[in-house]
Order: sequence, then C-alpha cells, then structure tokens
Amino acid sequence: MSDDVFIQTVPEDPLIAPVIEGLFGEYRERYGDFFSSLPPEDDSVFSAPDGTFIVLLRNGAPIAMGAYKRYDEDTAEFKRIWTDRRLRRQGLAQKILHELERRAAAYGYRQVFLTTGFRQPEAVGLYLSHGYQPQFDTRLDPEVYSREPYDGRLPFKKALTADVPVS
Repeated sequence: MSDDVFIQTVPEDPLIAPVIEGLFGEYRERYGDFFSSLPPEDDSVFSAPDGTFIVLLRNGAPIAMGAYKRYDEDTAEFKRIWTDRRLRRQGLAQKILHELERRAAAYGYRQVFLTTGFRQPEAVGLYLSHGYQPQFDTRLDPEVYSREPYDGRLPFKKALTADVPVS
C-alpha cells in the first residue's frame, strides 16, 4: 500500500504502544507463562549502532514491527517480528523481514539468527519460505521443543547477501 511507511523508533515510543501490547498479548494467549522464566529483554539492545527497531505505519497508525540486535560480530538477531492480527495475510510480515534484512546487510551483518516459539506455525512457515535454515528438526511435532532439554524456541539462520530485496 502506498500509505505504508517505515519508521525507526524505540520500543518505548507511545505511538507504537498498540503493536507492543498486541505482541505481548498474543504471546500471553499462546504461551501463558511458559517463557516467564526467561529474563526480560533490555530494549536498549535495539538501538544504534548495533541494532534497530522499525515499525510499519499505515496512515500514521502502527500495524507491524520488527527489530534486530547484535548477536555476534557478523550476525544480527531478529526479534519482535509481529503484525496486527486484523491485517494478516497481506504480506506485512514479509515486508518487515525484508526491511530488517536490508538494514542489517547495510550495517555490515553477514547473517541473521532468529527464534520463534513452538506454537507459531505461521512464523515457521514465513521463515522457511524466505530461505531461513531451521536449526531443529522440522519433521517433529513442535510441541517436542517445549520439553526438556529444549526451551521452546525454534532457531533459524540465514546468510545475508548484497542483493537483499527492497520492500
């Protein structure tokens, strides 16, 4: 849509509160307190120079978001990729993914690491369809990864190239 525009911001920006609340609300719905033992993320890791936090606005309203932080010298870790559930199936998550890839490659990162939860089959499908390599056995029921010795996260990796698509 021509009225869609990316902004770079911070997670505390009041403008984007609806997408932040939507993301964490959806996590609560899908997982309850499953991940509550993990330490909370320090939002400062999504700031320059090593990270970024982007939001897609439509007519000035936040509708999707994503972020990355430094994983290691060559690797960006993508986080918080989320789309307003009322607007899904429009390719917005793909737009976020491509924009994060573009920005990470421009910064000099050569690969991406990311995780998604074991109850997010649509995210698994998105990453698989965009060349992300699963670091887990996709033939198993994802619920297996909610039990010991696993922690519920499904990891992926992808090499970045200079010709990252522009959304």
